[in-house]
Amino acid sequence: MKQILLVLALGVFFSTSAQQISLKKGAIVESVKVLDSVSENFAIYLPSNFDSSKQWPVAFVFDMKGRGKQVVSMFVEAAEKQGYILASSNNVHDSLSLAANILVTSRMFNTVFSLFPIHKDRTYVGGFSGGARFSSLVPTFIQNIAGVISCGAPIANTEVLNIKKPFHFIGIVGNTDYNYPNMLTLETILNKMKFPNQLMVFEGGHEWPPSNNISKAFEIMTLAAMAKGIERKDTIFIENSYNKHLAEASLYIQENKPLFADKILADMMEVYRPFKNVDSLKESRKTLKKSKFYKSNTRRQNALLLKEDFIKADYDYYLEEDIMTYNFNNLGWWNYQMEELEKYDTGIDIFEKQMGERLRGYINALVQDNVDLLLAEPELDLDALNFVYMLHTITDPKNSDTYIKVISNSARIEDYQTVLFYLEELLKTGYEDRASLYEIEHTALIRITPEYNKIVEKYLKKARYDVIEQ
Repeated sequence: MKQILLVLALGVFFSTSAQQISLKKGAIVESVKVLDSVSENFAIYLPSNFDSSKQWPVAFVFDMKGRGKQVVSMFVEAAEKQGYILASSNNVHDSLSLAANILVTSRMFNTVFSLFPIHKDRTYVGGFSGGARFSSLVPTFIQNIAGVISCGAPIANTEVLNIKKPFHFIGIVGNTDYNYPNMLTLETILNKMKFPNQLMVFEGGHEWPPSNNISKAFEIMTLAAMAKGIERKDTIFIENSYNKHLAEASLYIQENKPLFADKILADMMEVYRPFKNVDSLKESRKTLKKSKFYKSNTRRQNALLLKEDFIKADYDYYLEEDIMTYNFNNLGWWNYQMEELEKYDTGIDIFEKQMGERLRGYINALVQDNVDLLLAEPELDLDALNFVYMLHTITDPKNSDTYIKVISNSARIEDYQTVLFYLEELLKTGYEDRASLYEIEHTALIRITPEYNKIVEKYLKKARYDVIEQ
Protein backbone atom coordinates (compact mmCIF):
# COMPACT_ATOMS: atom_id res chain seq x y z
CA MET A 1 0.00 0.00 0.00
CA LYS A 2 1.51 3.33 -1.06
CA GLN A 3 2.07 5.78 1.74
CA ILE A 4 0.86 9.32 1.15
CA LEU A 5 1.98 12.32 3.17
CA LEU A 6 -0.46 15.23 3.30
CA VAL A 7 1.22 18.48 4.30
CA LEU A 8 -0.71 21.64 5.14
CA ALA A 9 1.65 24.59 5.61
CA LEU A 10 0.77 28.06 6.86
CA GLY A 11 4.20 29.75 6.97
CA VAL A 12 4.91 32.70 9.24
CA PHE A 13 5.72 34.88 6.23
CA PHE A 14 2.90 33.44 4.13
CA SER A 15 0.01 33.84 6.52
CA THR A 16 -2.46 34.83 3.82
CA SER A 17 -1.96 31.74 1.74
CA ALA A 18 -1.88 28.00 2.24
CA GLN A 19 -0.31 25.27 0.23
CA GLN A 20 -1.66 21.75 0.29
CA ILE A 21 0.74 19.22 -1.11
CA SER A 22 0.27 15.52 -1.65
CA LEU A 23 3.68 13.86 -1.50
CA LYS A 24 4.63 10.23 -1.86
CA LYS A 25 7.24 9.10 0.60
CA GLY A 26 10.17 7.31 -1.06
CA ALA A 27 9.55 9.03 -4.41
CA ILE A 28 10.77 12.21 -6.11
CA VAL A 29 8.16 14.91 -6.53
CA GLU A 30 9.35 16.90 -9.51
CA SER A 31 7.75 20.29 -8.93
CA VAL A 32 6.75 21.83 -5.60
CA LYS A 33 5.87 25.52 -5.77
CA VAL A 34 8.00 27.97 -3.82
CA LEU A 35 5.70 29.77 -1.41
CA ASP A 36 4.60 33.23 -2.54
CA SER A 37 6.22 32.73 -5.94
CA VAL A 38 4.56 32.61 -9.34
CA SER A 39 7.20 30.71 -11.28
CA GLU A 40 9.78 29.13 -8.96
CA ASN A 41 9.58 25.50 -7.88
CA PHE A 42 11.80 22.68 -6.70
CA ALA A 43 12.08 18.90 -6.65
CA ILE A 44 11.75 17.15 -3.29
CA TYR A 45 12.44 13.68 -1.93
CA LEU A 46 11.25 12.35 1.42
CA PRO A 47 12.69 9.05 2.71
CA SER A 48 10.20 6.18 2.83
CA ASN A 49 10.36 6.21 6.65
CA PHE A 50 9.64 9.93 6.88
CA ASP A 51 7.75 10.86 10.04
CA SER A 52 6.59 14.45 10.53
CA SER A 53 6.81 14.08 14.32
CA LYS A 54 10.63 14.12 14.27
CA GLN A 55 13.26 16.48 12.86
CA TRP A 56 15.19 15.55 9.71
CA PRO A 57 18.49 16.53 8.11
CA VAL A 58 18.12 18.06 4.65
CA ALA A 59 20.52 18.22 1.71
CA PHE A 60 19.91 20.89 -0.93
CA VAL A 61 21.57 19.73 -4.14
CA PHE A 62 22.21 21.92 -7.16
CA ASP A 63 22.35 21.60 -10.91
CA MET A 64 23.27 24.73 -12.88
CA LYS A 65 20.77 23.91 -15.63
CA GLY A 66 17.84 23.80 -13.20
CA ARG A 67 17.36 20.04 -13.57
CA GLY A 68 16.10 19.44 -10.05
CA LYS A 69 14.69 15.96 -10.52
CA GLN A 70 17.82 14.66 -12.26
CA VAL A 71 20.24 15.87 -9.60
CA VAL A 72 18.00 14.66 -6.75
CA SER A 73 17.88 11.22 -8.38
CA MET A 74 21.68 10.95 -8.07
CA PHE A 75 21.42 11.37 -4.28
CA VAL A 76 18.24 9.35 -3.68
CA GLU A 77 19.78 5.96 -2.90
CA ALA A 78 22.14 7.50 -0.35
CA ALA A 79 19.43 9.73 1.16
CA GLU A 80 17.07 6.79 1.57
CA LYS A 81 19.75 4.71 3.24
CA GLN A 82 21.00 7.46 5.56
CA GLY A 83 17.69 9.21 6.27
CA TYR A 84 18.01 12.62 4.57
CA ILE A 85 15.43 14.85 2.90
CA LEU A 86 16.55 16.11 -0.52
CA ALA A 87 15.54 19.28 -2.34
CA SER A 88 16.74 20.90 -5.56
CA SER A 89 15.67 24.11 -7.29
CA ASN A 90 14.44 23.97 -10.88
CA ASN A 91 15.31 27.65 -11.27
CA VAL A 92 19.00 27.89 -10.38
CA HIS A 93 20.86 28.38 -13.66
CA ASP A 94 24.36 29.28 -14.84
CA SER A 95 22.88 32.00 -17.05
CA LEU A 96 21.87 33.92 -13.91
CA SER A 97 24.16 36.01 -11.73
CA LEU A 98 25.46 34.62 -8.45
CA ALA A 99 23.23 37.06 -6.56
CA ALA A 100 20.12 35.94 -8.47
CA ASN A 101 20.90 32.27 -7.86
CA ILE A 102 21.43 32.89 -4.16
CA LEU A 103 18.03 34.62 -3.95
CA VAL A 104 16.38 31.66 -5.71
CA THR A 105 18.13 29.33 -3.28
CA SER A 106 17.10 31.37 -0.25
CA ARG A 107 13.45 31.31 -1.26
CA MET A 108 13.60 27.53 -1.71
CA PHE A 109 15.23 27.17 1.72
CA ASN A 110 12.47 29.21 3.36
CA THR A 111 9.77 27.11 1.72
CA VAL A 112 11.32 23.79 2.72
CA PHE A 113 11.83 24.96 6.30
CA SER A 114 8.19 26.09 6.39
CA LEU A 115 6.79 22.85 5.04
CA PHE A 116 8.90 20.20 6.76
CA PRO A 117 10.34 19.53 10.24
CA ILE A 118 13.99 20.27 9.44
CA HIS A 119 16.73 19.94 12.07
CA LYS A 120 18.00 23.53 12.32
CA ASP A 121 21.64 22.43 12.73
CA ARG A 122 21.62 19.81 9.97
CA THR A 123 21.32 21.66 6.68
CA TYR A 124 23.70 20.53 3.94
CA VAL A 125 24.33 21.50 0.32
CA GLY A 126 26.01 19.72 -2.56
CA GLY A 127 26.11 18.89 -6.25
CA PHE A 128 28.31 17.83 -9.13
CA SER A 129 30.77 19.97 -11.14
CA GLY A 130 29.22 23.43 -11.60
CA GLY A 131 26.50 22.60 -9.08
CA ALA A 132 29.18 21.59 -6.60
CA ARG A 133 31.09 24.85 -7.09
CA PHE A 134 27.92 26.83 -6.53
CA SER A 135 27.06 24.82 -3.42
CA SER A 136 30.49 25.65 -1.95
CA LEU A 137 29.58 29.35 -2.15
CA VAL A 138 26.17 28.99 -0.49
CA PRO A 139 27.57 28.96 3.11
CA THR A 140 29.12 32.38 2.43
CA PHE A 141 25.69 33.93 1.79
CA ILE A 142 23.28 31.73 3.75
CA GLN A 143 23.92 31.06 7.43
CA ASN A 144 23.84 27.78 9.34
CA ILE A 145 25.01 25.47 6.55
CA ALA A 146 26.54 22.51 8.37
CA GLY A 147 28.30 20.88 5.44
CA VAL A 148 29.04 20.74 1.71
CA ILE A 149 29.24 17.56 -0.39
CA SER A 150 31.16 18.50 -3.52
CA CYS A 151 31.36 15.93 -6.33
CA GLY A 152 33.97 16.51 -9.01
CA ALA A 153 34.85 20.11 -8.11
CA PRO A 154 36.85 22.02 -5.49
CA ILE A 155 35.56 24.99 -3.51
CA ALA A 156 34.85 27.81 -5.96
CA ASN A 157 36.77 30.43 -3.96
CA THR A 158 38.82 29.56 -0.87
CA GLU A 159 39.38 33.27 -0.17
CA VAL A 160 35.80 33.64 1.07
CA LEU A 161 36.19 30.90 3.69
CA ASN A 162 35.79 32.14 7.25
CA ILE A 163 37.49 30.04 9.92
CA LYS A 164 35.09 31.58 12.45
CA LYS A 165 32.18 30.09 10.50
CA PRO A 166 33.49 26.71 9.34
CA PHE A 167 31.41 24.11 7.57
CA HIS A 168 32.23 20.44 7.05
CA PHE A 169 33.53 19.90 3.50
CA ILE A 170 33.48 16.46 1.87
CA GLY A 171 34.96 16.22 -1.61
CA ILE A 172 34.35 13.22 -3.87
CA VAL A 173 36.42 12.90 -7.04
CA GLY A 174 37.60 10.32 -9.57
CA ASN A 175 41.34 9.72 -9.89
CA THR A 176 41.17 10.47 -13.65
CA ASP A 177 39.03 13.60 -13.19
CA TYR A 178 40.88 16.72 -14.36
CA ASN A 179 39.90 18.29 -11.02
CA TYR A 180 41.67 15.56 -9.03
CA PRO A 181 44.93 17.56 -8.53
CA ASN A 182 42.90 20.61 -7.47
CA MET A 183 41.00 18.53 -4.93
CA LEU A 184 44.28 17.27 -3.45
CA THR A 185 45.53 20.85 -3.18
CA LEU A 186 42.26 21.94 -1.58
CA GLU A 187 42.56 19.20 1.03
CA THR A 188 45.96 20.60 2.06
CA ILE A 189 44.57 24.15 2.25
CA LEU A 190 41.59 23.10 4.37
CA ASN A 191 43.80 21.10 6.72
CA LYS A 192 46.02 24.15 7.28
CA MET A 193 42.94 26.24 7.97
CA LYS A 194 41.64 23.63 10.44
CA PHE A 195 38.50 23.26 8.37
CA PRO A 196 36.83 19.87 8.96
CA ASN A 197 37.10 17.97 5.69
CA GLN A 198 37.49 14.61 3.99
CA LEU A 199 38.37 13.72 0.42
CA MET A 200 37.02 10.51 -1.09
CA VAL A 201 38.63 9.20 -4.26
CA PHE A 202 37.10 6.63 -6.59
CA GLU A 203 38.36 5.05 -9.80
CA GLY A 204 36.82 7.13 -12.55
CA GLY A 205 36.78 10.46 -14.34
CA HIS A 206 34.69 13.63 -14.34
CA GLU A 207 31.45 11.84 -13.60
CA TRP A 208 28.94 11.28 -10.84
CA PRO A 209 30.54 9.17 -8.10
CA PRO A 210 29.15 5.75 -7.14
CA SER A 211 26.16 5.98 -4.81
CA ASN A 212 28.09 4.33 -1.98
CA ASN A 213 30.46 7.34 -1.90
CA ILE A 214 27.56 9.77 -1.52
CA SER A 215 26.04 7.49 1.13
CA LYS A 216 29.37 7.51 2.96
CA ALA A 217 29.43 11.32 2.82
CA PHE A 218 25.98 11.48 4.44
CA GLU A 219 27.15 8.94 7.00
CA ILE A 220 30.17 11.07 7.92
CA MET A 221 27.94 14.13 8.24
CA THR A 222 25.74 12.18 10.66
CA LEU A 223 28.77 11.05 12.66
CA ALA A 224 30.01 14.66 12.84
CA ALA A 225 26.60 15.71 14.19
CA MET A 226 26.83 12.98 16.84
CA ALA A 227 30.34 14.10 17.78
CA LYS A 228 29.09 17.66 18.33
CA GLY A 229 26.14 16.49 20.40
CA ILE A 230 23.68 17.70 17.78
CA GLU A 231 22.42 14.13 17.32
CA ARG A 232 22.12 11.40 19.92
CA LYS A 233 25.12 9.05 19.83
CA ASP A 234 24.11 5.72 18.35
CA THR A 235 26.79 3.21 19.38
CA ILE A 236 25.50 0.50 17.02
CA PHE A 237 25.52 2.95 14.08
CA ILE A 238 29.03 4.10 14.96
CA GLU A 239 30.41 0.58 15.31
CA ASN A 240 28.83 -0.67 12.09
CA SER A 241 30.13 2.36 10.23
CA TYR A 242 33.63 1.93 11.63
CA ASN A 243 33.80 -1.78 10.72
CA LYS A 244 32.49 -1.14 7.22
CA HIS A 245 35.09 1.54 6.47
CA LEU A 246 37.88 -0.56 8.00
CA ALA A 247 36.89 -3.46 5.75
CA GLU A 248 37.02 -1.11 2.76
CA ALA A 249 40.59 -0.06 3.67
CA SER A 250 41.61 -3.71 4.13
CA LEU A 251 40.22 -4.60 0.71
CA TYR A 252 42.29 -1.90 -0.95
CA ILE A 253 45.40 -3.20 0.80
CA GLN A 254 44.67 -6.70 -0.50
CA GLU A 255 44.19 -5.29 -4.02
CA ASN A 256 47.59 -3.51 -3.86
CA LYS A 257 46.02 -0.05 -3.89
CA PRO A 258 47.90 1.56 -1.01
CA LEU A 259 46.99 5.17 -1.83
CA PHE A 260 43.28 4.39 -1.61
CA ALA A 261 43.80 2.49 1.64
CA ASP A 262 45.85 5.29 3.20
CA LYS A 263 43.18 7.85 2.27
CA ILE A 264 40.48 5.86 4.04
CA LEU A 265 42.60 5.25 7.15
CA ALA A 266 43.50 8.95 7.39
CA ASP A 267 39.85 9.96 7.14
CA MET A 268 38.81 7.32 9.67
CA MET A 269 41.22 8.71 12.24
CA GLU A 270 39.50 12.10 11.98
CA VAL A 271 35.94 10.83 11.84
CA TYR A 272 36.07 8.27 14.67
CA ARG A 273 38.47 10.01 17.10
CA PRO A 274 35.54 11.56 19.07
CA PHE A 275 34.07 8.08 19.65
CA LYS A 276 36.92 5.66 20.21
CA ASN A 277 40.65 5.11 20.46
CA VAL A 278 42.19 5.30 16.98
CA ASP A 279 45.71 4.15 17.88
CA SER A 280 45.21 0.93 15.91
CA LEU A 281 44.37 2.98 12.80
CA LYS A 282 47.46 5.10 13.35
CA GLU A 283 49.66 2.00 13.57
CA SER A 284 48.06 0.47 10.48
CA ARG A 285 48.73 3.64 8.56
CA LYS A 286 52.37 3.76 9.73
CA THR A 287 52.89 0.18 8.59
CA LEU A 288 51.30 0.92 5.23
CA LYS A 289 53.46 4.00 4.65
CA LYS A 290 56.63 2.02 5.34
CA SER A 291 55.90 -0.46 2.55
CA LYS A 292 57.96 -0.18 -0.64
CA PHE A 293 54.81 -0.34 -2.76
CA TYR A 294 53.26 2.65 -0.99
CA LYS A 295 56.48 4.66 -1.29
CA SER A 296 56.94 3.89 -4.98
CA ASN A 297 53.28 4.69 -5.73
CA THR A 298 53.49 7.99 -3.85
CA ARG A 299 56.72 9.03 -5.59
CA ARG A 300 55.33 8.14 -9.02
CA GLN A 301 52.05 9.96 -8.53
CA ASN A 302 53.73 13.08 -7.13
CA ALA A 303 56.21 13.19 -10.01
CA LEU A 304 53.45 12.94 -12.59
CA LEU A 305 51.27 15.50 -10.84
CA LEU A 306 54.18 17.94 -11.15
CA LYS A 307 54.61 17.07 -14.83
CA GLU A 308 50.87 17.51 -15.30
CA ASP A 309 51.05 21.03 -13.89
CA PHE A 310 53.69 22.02 -16.46
CA ILE A 311 51.69 20.56 -19.34
CA LYS A 312 48.51 22.34 -18.24
CA ALA A 313 50.47 25.62 -18.05
CA ASP A 314 51.50 25.08 -21.70
CA TYR A 315 47.89 24.44 -22.69
CA ASP A 316 46.77 27.63 -20.94
CA TYR A 317 49.48 29.76 -22.54
CA TYR A 318 49.24 28.49 -26.11
CA LEU A 319 45.45 28.47 -26.23
CA GLU A 320 45.27 32.09 -25.10
CA GLU A 321 47.91 33.06 -27.68
CA ASP A 322 46.26 31.11 -30.49
CA ILE A 323 42.84 32.64 -29.86
CA MET A 324 44.22 36.18 -29.70
CA THR A 325 46.19 35.76 -32.96
CA TYR A 326 43.71 33.46 -34.79
CA ASN A 327 46.59 31.01 -35.19
CA PHE A 328 44.89 28.35 -37.31
CA ASN A 329 48.34 27.09 -38.31
CA ASN A 330 48.86 25.87 -34.73
CA LEU A 331 46.02 23.33 -34.96
CA GLY A 332 48.70 20.85 -36.03
CA TRP A 333 50.50 21.37 -32.71
CA TRP A 334 47.29 20.67 -30.81
CA ASN A 335 46.75 17.53 -32.85
CA TYR A 336 50.27 16.43 -31.86
CA GLN A 337 49.43 17.03 -28.18
CA MET A 338 46.41 14.75 -28.42
CA GLU A 339 48.53 12.08 -30.10
CA GLU A 340 50.97 12.32 -27.20
CA LEU A 341 48.12 11.77 -24.73
CA GLU A 342 47.00 8.70 -26.68
CA LYS A 343 50.44 7.15 -26.06
CA TYR A 344 49.68 7.11 -22.33
CA ASP A 345 46.58 5.01 -23.02
CA THR A 346 48.65 2.15 -24.43
CA GLY A 347 51.42 2.30 -21.82
CA ILE A 348 51.82 0.05 -18.79
CA ASP A 349 52.22 2.81 -16.20
CA ILE A 350 48.81 3.19 -14.52
CA PHE A 351 49.70 6.63 -13.18
CA GLU A 352 50.61 7.85 -16.67
CA LYS A 353 47.28 6.54 -17.96
CA GLN A 354 45.48 8.45 -15.23
CA MET A 355 47.44 11.59 -16.03
CA GLY A 356 46.59 11.26 -19.73
CA GLU A 357 42.88 11.01 -18.93
CA ARG A 358 43.03 14.02 -16.64
CA LEU A 359 44.87 16.10 -19.24
CA ARG A 360 42.36 15.13 -21.92
CA GLY A 361 39.54 16.21 -19.63
CA TYR A 362 41.37 19.41 -18.73
CA ILE A 363 41.92 20.56 -22.31
CA ASN A 364 38.29 19.88 -23.22
CA ALA A 365 37.10 21.83 -20.18
CA LEU A 366 39.50 24.65 -21.08
CA VAL A 367 38.22 24.76 -24.64
CA GLN A 368 34.60 24.82 -23.49
CA ASP A 369 35.37 27.62 -21.03
CA ASN A 370 36.77 29.68 -23.89
CA VAL A 371 33.72 28.96 -26.04
CA ASP A 372 31.51 30.25 -23.23
CA LEU A 373 33.65 33.37 -22.80
CA LEU A 374 33.57 34.17 -26.53
CA LEU A 375 29.81 33.65 -26.73
CA ALA A 376 29.33 35.97 -23.76
CA GLU A 377 31.12 38.85 -25.52
CA PRO A 378 28.81 41.68 -26.65
CA GLU A 379 30.32 41.51 -30.15
CA LEU A 380 30.86 38.02 -31.53
CA ASP A 381 34.43 37.28 -32.70
CA LEU A 382 33.57 34.71 -35.34
CA ASP A 383 37.17 33.91 -36.30
CA ALA A 384 38.20 33.23 -32.70
CA LEU A 385 35.07 31.17 -32.12
CA ASN A 386 35.68 29.13 -35.26
CA PHE A 387 39.26 28.46 -34.17
CA VAL A 388 38.09 27.15 -30.80
CA TYR A 389 35.43 24.97 -32.43
CA MET A 390 38.02 23.56 -34.82
CA LEU A 391 40.28 22.85 -31.88
CA HIS A 392 37.42 21.09 -30.14
CA THR A 393 37.07 18.67 -33.07
CA ILE A 394 40.68 17.70 -32.36
CA THR A 395 40.42 17.41 -28.58
CA ASP A 396 36.99 15.71 -28.63
CA PRO A 397 36.68 14.15 -32.11
CA LYS A 398 33.46 12.25 -31.32
CA ASN A 399 31.52 15.39 -30.44
CA SER A 400 29.43 16.00 -33.57
CA ASP A 401 28.13 19.36 -32.35
CA THR A 402 31.51 21.04 -32.76
CA TYR A 403 31.85 19.93 -36.41
CA ILE A 404 28.37 21.32 -37.09
CA LYS A 405 29.32 24.62 -35.45
CA VAL A 406 32.42 24.89 -37.69
CA ILE A 407 30.33 24.09 -40.77
CA SER A 408 27.74 26.71 -39.82
CA ASN A 409 30.25 29.46 -38.98
CA SER A 410 32.34 28.77 -42.10
CA ALA A 411 29.24 28.90 -44.32
CA ARG A 412 28.32 32.19 -42.65
CA ILE A 413 31.55 33.76 -43.92
CA GLU A 414 31.29 31.87 -47.25
CA ASP A 415 34.38 29.74 -46.60
CA TYR A 416 32.94 26.79 -48.46
CA GLN A 417 36.15 24.75 -48.72
CA THR A 418 36.24 24.60 -44.91
CA VAL A 419 32.55 23.63 -44.90
CA LEU A 420 33.20 20.68 -47.20
CA PHE A 421 36.30 19.60 -45.28
CA TYR A 422 34.53 19.51 -41.91
CA LEU A 423 31.43 17.92 -43.41
CA GLU A 424 33.58 14.99 -44.52
CA GLU A 425 35.44 14.91 -41.19
CA LEU A 426 32.09 14.75 -39.40
CA LEU A 427 30.88 11.86 -41.57
CA LYS A 428 34.15 10.00 -41.01
CA THR A 429 33.25 9.81 -37.30
CA GLY A 430 30.21 7.69 -38.19
CA TYR A 431 27.61 10.46 -38.06
CA GLU A 432 24.39 9.22 -39.72
CA ASP A 433 21.75 11.93 -39.25
CA ARG A 434 21.31 12.83 -42.92
CA ALA A 435 18.35 15.15 -42.33
CA SER A 436 20.28 17.33 -39.88
CA LEU A 437 23.00 17.96 -42.48
CA TYR A 438 20.43 19.87 -44.52
CA GLU A 439 19.27 21.97 -41.59
CA ILE A 440 22.60 23.46 -40.47
CA GLU A 441 22.28 27.21 -40.03
CA HIS A 442 23.79 29.42 -42.79
CA THR A 443 24.27 26.47 -45.22
CA ALA A 444 21.30 27.18 -47.52
CA LEU A 445 23.55 27.84 -50.54
CA ILE A 446 26.27 25.23 -50.04
CA ARG A 447 23.99 22.29 -49.17
CA ILE A 448 22.33 22.33 -52.60
CA THR A 449 25.66 22.11 -54.44
CA PRO A 450 26.92 18.91 -56.08
CA GLU A 451 30.09 19.00 -53.92
CA TYR A 452 28.13 18.94 -50.67
CA ASN A 453 25.75 16.22 -51.78
CA LYS A 454 28.52 14.10 -53.25
CA ILE A 455 30.19 13.91 -49.83
CA VAL A 456 26.89 13.02 -48.16
CA GLU A 457 26.24 10.33 -50.77
CA LYS A 458 29.74 8.91 -50.32
CA TYR A 459 29.23 8.19 -46.63
CA LEU A 460 25.45 7.81 -46.26
CA LYS A 461 24.70 6.19 -49.67
CA LYS A 462 22.05 8.76 -50.46
CA ALA A 463 21.93 12.56 -50.59
CA ARG A 464 18.89 14.85 -50.51
CA TYR A 465 19.74 16.36 -53.90
CA ASP A 466 20.81 14.37 -56.93
CA VAL A 467 24.45 14.51 -57.91
CA ILE A 468 24.67 14.90 -61.67
CA GLU A 469 27.98 13.82 -63.10
CA GLN A 470 29.18 16.04 -65.94
